Amino acid sequence: MESDMAEGLRRRLSGPKPIDTKRKEGIEEYDMVTVEEEPLSPMARIFHDSRFDVHCIAFMACKTQISPQPFKDKLVHTLLKHPRFTSLMVVDEENIADMKWVQTKIDIDQHIIVAEVDESQLESPDKFVEDYIYNLTKTSLDRTKPLWDFHIINVKTHNAESVAVLRVHHSLGDGTSLISLLLACTRQTADELKLPTIPTKKRRPTPSGNSTKEGPWRFFGAFWLFIRMLMNTAADVFMFIITVAFFKDTKTPVSAVTDSEFTKARRIVHRIISLDDLKFVKNAMNVTINDVAVGLTQAGLSKYLNRRYAVGGKDKGATERNNNLPKGIRLRTCLIFNLRSSAGIEDLADMMENGSKGKRGWGNWFGYALLPFKIALRDNPLDYVKEAKATIDRKKQSFEALFTLTMAQILIKLFGVKVATDVTLRVFSNSTICFTNLVGPQEEIGFCGNPITYFAPSAYGQPSALMINIQSYIDKIIIVASVDEHAIPDPQLLLDDFEDSLNLIKNAVIERGLVKNFK
Repeated sequence: MESDMAEGLRRRLSGPKPIDTKRKEGIEEYDMVTVEEEPLSPMARIFHDSRFDVHCIAFMACKTQISPQPFKDKLVHTLLKHPRFTSLMVVDEENIADMKWVQTKIDIDQHIIVAEVDESQLESPDKFVEDYIYNLTKTSLDRTKPLWDFHIINVKTHNAESVAVLRVHHSLGDGTSLISLLLACTRQTADELKLPTIPTKKRRPTPSGNSTKEGPWRFFGAFWLFIRMLMNTAADVFMFIITVAFFKDTKTPVSAVTDSEFTKARRIVHRIISLDDLKFVKNAMNVTINDVAVGLTQAGLSKYLNRRYAVGGKDKGATERNNNLPKGIRLRTCLIFNLRSSAGIEDLADMMENGSKGKRGWGNWFGYALLPFKIALRDNPLDYVKEAKATIDRKKQSFEALFTLTMAQILIKLFGVKVATDVTLRVFSNSTICFTNLVGPQEEIGFCGNPITYFAPSAYGQPSALMINIQSYIDKIIIVASVDEHAIPDPQLLLDDFEDSLNLIKNAVIERGLVKNFK
């Protein structure tokens, strides 16, 4: 089935030969509108290197069947109002480094693909959708058209009546930008005039009191924090430099395959767990949701690797408690940070509704930090969360993420995209995992008239064999794993380990009486 679907996708997604542009012959056939040009940002240019051809995927599970024509009609008045979705990426043939977004008229039928499915022939609808997306990751977007497409799969799965899959080239924007834009196209199902509500971080109130006495101490505390951040940044930059040069993670079963075996195809799977369970642990331990998410990820990876290191790769029954892990495993994740004052979904919705030209907060403005994961079997499951909190708190007191973004921009300006891509690839290749955590709406939303049960973002094309995205939606947490099957042939078992680890942590909270702190 996979080979047939892959061949079908290649036929559907293939297009004319790439644009040969010097603003002369060939470019006219795409019917350019009154020319509006914008140079690609430095980070966007990195994503157009063939070695780092990353595509973002947004999987939306809907409560109703999707009618293609009304879906297209509503996209015209929402998503297509954003200039990136009606622009071609044009390269000047005389200067390859000159990449620009050039607006064009769009044929929406070339961007909406409706899967032809005979449900009576499906053994497992969920597996069909999973395989469809897997085969989609074997292909790249046609660069002679704006770099996005939508796939409508009207198949009843375990949790949905249909599925819509948005695929966007990463050069159009980073994950935060793209998810914000997607949410700006939605409305609450309870009130179609209202945009989704996104939780914001509450700031602790500033204590009142004798400000005369507190003033000098506050100044000293702020000064010491700044000095500590500089020291931490120096240490992190040094670690970054040696990682680029030679410092690699321990080779483990989840490490990326060798260059000769590299494939961009990724198996993308997900698991839905309870947000209330994470809040339960968060409040009981006085940590953040992100601390709990990273903690359960460390615990799940430790459990998974312990099984993979067992004799024969299996670990059942009594042997599950055996510690099969080698000592001193060094495993790091590239933790992605949003570094912009991002345009909120209200701003994006206003731009699409009123046709304003505001682009505040749009683009690829992200950095990353190398976050060490401690792989070990702990007697106390709460130790995973405590260790995660300590590591994340330490990374918050560093300018590492800002340094990585600035460094990429400087390298591009001084040495070109190739050198900047080489450095970026070295970092991702010498570490093991990519990790992101995004906050979603607090209420049910609808997209193009279709109520959404849940949505799951991910990506493919990255060199890491394992990418983990954690997305919240109403009372759910969706854990999404994008895996290279050469390294991780059993991704559902990995998701089982994440879910089991959360249950172990939650039960440990109850057994140790920490539940009294729960509100």
